[in-house]
Amino acid sequence: MNKAALLLAGLALAGCHRAVSTKSGSLTAATAEPVKVVTPAGVKATNTSFQYLSGRGKVHFRAKDSEQSANFNLRIKRDSAIWLSGSLLGIEGVRALLTADSVRVVNRLQKTYFAGDYAYLSQLLNVPVTYKQMQDILLGDYQAAPKGAVPVVKTEGDNQAVTYPVAPLVLEQLVSSATGRLQQLKVSESAAQRSLTVAYSEFQKPTGADIPFAFTSQVIGQQGGTASTSATLNYQKVEVGSGHLDFPFSIPKGYARQTKMKN
Repeated sequence: MNKAALLLAGLALAGCHRAVSTKSGSLTAATAEPVKVVTPAGVKATNTSFQYLSGRGKVHFRAKDSEQSANFNLRIKRDSAIWLSGSLLGIEGVRALLTADSVRVVNRLQKTYFAGDYAYLSQLLNVPVTYKQMQDILLGDYQAAPKGAVPVVKTEGDNQAVTYPVAPLVLEQLVSSATGRLQQLKVSESAAQRSLTVAYSEFQKPTGADIPFAFTSQVIGQQGGTASTSATLNYQKVEVGSGHLDFPFSIPKGYARQTKMKN
């Protein structure tokens, strides 16, 4: 199982040997309203605001000469933790946990683990990323321009096209004029000739919320102008709310530590 592609499906994830939470719990109905983002540039976006998200589905990925499908489970606690599990034929192969400043991955097939920072994900995705950016990508939320960056806003059909620099990157986003939901995100670094594009589609209202959520996401990583890795996530169920979720993560005894990312 290619863990790089699974993380793209989040592509998506504190000391070692302990769990983030050991209590059981369940989601309760969402109470927060969708967040309306109106920027000085006139961009009208609608972002999610729930505290917890739980989703499951299938991911189909391509990397180099390989192609494979797997099941995935995703859990998010806003601004705190992203948990991802990937399995094949009912057997978990990869489990990952992302926090604000750490990335941890267990590969049960190879009996290895990685514990480090976001340089790991930046290498997997071919562009620099942070926890907040990974969360926004997985939730399909619009990323407002940081202070000092001046967005260029244009109308493209039924969408607003928003472009602004965040050195050394350029962010391009398409926002639906009708719903305010993000339709596409492209993050590129021209000097290194690399980019990451995420396209969102099949919008539905998940259990516990009124705001549409993209049940299909297509992720394409490019290097040198050529697609190097791609993943398509198809959610079968998404539930959001303000309740509680577990984020169990531990490293089995005897697993070898990876000192750097390997595909």
